[in-house]
Amino acid sequence: MTADSPTANVVTLGGLKAACATCNLHELCLPHGMKDAEVAELERIVSRGRPVGRGRTLFRINEPFRAIYVPRSGAVKTYTLGSDGSEQIVGFHLPGEVIGLDGMVEHRHQVTAEALELASVCELPFDLLEHAAARVPALQHQLMRLMSREIAGKEQQLLTLGDHSPERRLALLLLDLSQRFAHRGFSASEFNLPMSRQDIAAYLRLAAETVSRAFGKLQREGLVEVEGRLVRIASGAELAAFCGYAVSGSQRRVC
Repeated sequence: MTADSPTANVVTLGGLKAACATCNLHELCLPHGMKDAEVAELERIVSRGRPVGRGRTLFRINEPFRAIYVPRSGAVKTYTLGSDGSEQIVGFHLPGEVIGLDGMVEHRHQVTAEALELASVCELPFDLLEHAAARVPALQHQLMRLMSREIAGKEQQLLTLGDHSPERRLALLLLDLSQRFAHRGFSASEFNLPMSRQDIAAYLRLAAETVSRAFGKLQREGLVEVEGRLVRIASGAELAAFCGYAVSGSQRRVC
């Protein structure tokens, strides 16, 4: 694998007009498990605009909830603002992951979503999506699955931010990213981080200097190698053990 960001290589910009049925994120996104006719129903409401530049927002906190979004390439962060105006990042979102479900309950977004790098994004107006789901039970099932995934993501963040050392918090994040990149067909052991050290610090609720020291300790322990944003995991099994997870033999081979 090269040092090019895996999140930037999921689709080429020339493939933005590809249908949901032929998108290489099909198995990760809303169409997963749906029949061709059901996917065609979904395809009718999907909007694919121009790529979103780094630092541009998809929506801001307190804006009315109108749509959900799915990156086709690139990565997105979601965050709130602390009392001092600093970002408190609540999630990093990779291609195929749905963004915007935070607005469903209050009908206003609870977070701001901002592109970490150049990203192509599918937009699905939620009123049209609801109408389609009423006609297509499989789509309704997929929405339930996505809401469950949203809950699981929050549980993962709580796990990462638990009563752990900075090194373990960082290791949990790297392990999570490793698994998510692997699900997208990329290497689980070598990948570029789409986010900055400052972003990682804002997610882990640590100072940027503490994150740098944590990277240094993980390197000295022989668990990872880091060159800028390129991360190489020496052993997924050892990193998982460092995080406190029991790892099966099959998982060792994968990692």
